[in-house]
Amino acid sequence: MELYPLKVFLTVATEKSFSRAGEKLLRTQPAISLAVQRLESELSEKLLDRTGRELVLTDAGKIVLEYCRRFENLEREMDNALAELRDMAAGRLSIGANESTCLYLLKHIESYRRLYPKVKVQVRRTLSSKIPAQLIDGDLELGVVSYDPEDDRLESRIIYIDHLSFVLSPQHRFAGRKSISIKELGMETFIAHNVLSPYREVVIKAFQRAKVQLNMDVEMPTVETIRKMVQKNEGVAFLPKMCVEQELEQGLLAEVEVEELRVDRKIRLVYPARRALSHAANAFLEVVQGPKSE
Repeated sequence: MELYPLKVFLTVATEKSFSRAGEKLLRTQPAISLAVQRLESELSEKLLDRTGRELVLTDAGKIVLEYCRRFENLEREMDNALAELRDMAAGRLSIGANESTCLYLLKHIESYRRLYPKVKVQVRRTLSSKIPAQLIDGDLELGVVSYDPEDDRLESRIIYIDHLSFVLSPQHRFAGRKSISIKELGMETFIAHNVLSPYREVVIKAFQRAKVQLNMDVEMPTVETIRKMVQKNEGVAFLPKMCVEQELEQGLLAEVEVEELRVDRKIRLVYPARRALSHAANAFLEVVQGPKSE
């Protein structure tokens, strides 16, 4: 089977239009249609339902689309490998991270870019729970997560140890305290992150063990919005320390230790165990694990 019809089908399925696919691939619409028809004939399966106003993938089409994406990833890996053969400093690096771990990556990317300015670095913000599958499928080369994926197909290295920080406004009545008991928090309004995570469950279970009500009356989509609400004294929050260090230093937020709730967050760099890393990815590993890493 030729790869070109698969590339055409991937473009049509992504663009949901034969004409837009033709524009993207610099081909006429009849040529695009013919390539898809030949692919359907070769596979003996209908891949697209053309009866409605929009193109709809059939069940067979959804399967073929998934493999087309894998072929595209393999093609990208080949291009990267050839570029690195021609120029050791060239290449592309894709890293997956969620909102909080993106912040941790900043200083390492700055160091990496100074050493390897020709490498194109792409950090994709994605849900932490999706990163292992994206690494295995080849969509990402490296991932940064705050949990152990526990998958034999992946390697992980602890590169930093953070902790959950209980933060509040400097105007809050507890702001001058060094520590506090969880039993004193039953009347507080917690600004919660609406993305599920293992650490959210840890906090919930800690309150349940202490038989203290946890009032998560406000849920926000980003760490940034949570920080701003806490700064305005609209509530309190548990946030990764790395996400609030600057605000704590500037006095915009205050941190108080919760005696019964010390939760370390082990930040891990994750990558496929059975697939060779590119020179660009190996170089990034060396930067992250340098003298400044913990």
